[in-house]
Amino acid sequence: MRVIVAPDSFKGSSTAAAAAAAIAAGWRSVRPGDDVIELPMADGGEGTLDVLAAAVRGCRWHAALVSGPGTEAVQATWLELPGHLHVIELASAAGLTLLSPPQPLAAHSFGVGELIGHALDAAARRVVIGLGGSACTDGGTGALAALGARFLDASGADLPRGGKALACLARISLATLRPPPAGGAQCLTDVRAPLLGRDGAAVVYGPQKGASPSDVANLEHGLARLSALAGGRPDEPGAGAAGGAGYGLAIWGAQLCPGAARIAEITGLPDALAGASMVITGEGQYDTTSRTGKVVGTVLELAAGAGVPAVIVAGVLATIPRRPAVELSALAGGQSAAVADPGRWLEQAGRQLAATESGAALPGAPAAAAGPV
Repeated sequence: MRVIVAPDSFKGSSTAAAAAAAIAAGWRSVRPGDDVIELPMADGGEGTLDVLAAAVRGCRWHAALVSGPGTEAVQATWLELPGHLHVIELASAAGLTLLSPPQPLAAHSFGVGELIGHALDAAARRVVIGLGGSACTDGGTGALAALGARFLDASGADLPRGGKALACLARISLATLRPPPAGGAQCLTDVRAPLLGRDGAAVVYGPQKGASPSDVANLEHGLARLSALAGGRPDEPGAGAAGGAGYGLAIWGAQLCPGAARIAEITGLPDALAGASMVITGEGQYDTTSRTGKVVGTVLELAAGAGVPAVIVAGVLATIPRRPAVELSALAGGQSAAVADPGRWLEQAGRQLAATESGAALPGAPAAAAGPV
């Protein structure tokens, strides 16, 4: 039997690679003769580079000192894949975890543009930027400024960095903007949000970055001013990703695409599914958003297309899926216990699934969940 283990990270408790290894170990302990392939997944947010480095041979790490999302410089890394494909995580230069406390009005993406510039200097033929986990809501203007764009106020002075300053934007100059590489650029989005409105970057995601209601109003006003002057497609799905960085980088020339699907393609998941008997995927919480372009939904869609049965391992099942699933919180006797020792319960989930496949039942383990939703 050939089993593919392709989970996302279990945020706050386990990386995707560690989750895949634990589930696979549990399965092998029950069915040692099976061919179990670990293929951890990501959607373009934090952890994407580690997933790619583990899945693709011949990768090379790069590092550079760049501007962080506040006033301090940060050491950021990016990954070069074969074929001069350079992959950048926005979160490594402008991530929310780099700021304490958050600075919703002043946080910026300038370091992301610096990282892109370093990749271009390193002879990148293609650039992929993962948009996830950002600290800023600046519409990507910081990144574009680092690449040579100018965002000016009414007096002709360059605006300060950060989303708040966009309310004073009077003119944009792209005359000295560095172009994308010859092979193009892609942005991997983990959300399909537009730039503006009730589903947009400021309203939905601003509060997660520390923005108060008045801050959200200021940021929304600035992004609206930006889109009025820059044009482009503020309503494009993914334009609101990473505080509007999707919108700004699309103005630069990058293509926006669902991150999980692109990572699956790069890591070779569609090919791995050919001839597989089962695929196991998972995440920290399975809910109504899990099928909207995230890792689990993407894996389930690819599995269905290949005719491969799929099961889900989740820390919490906020929604009961249509297919078999194992909930770690149920196995551990509570969510806190599951988070405290994720490896143990992920391995237990792998054992339970393998035992169920063998026609057995694990003593004391709850049955895999299934439901109408």
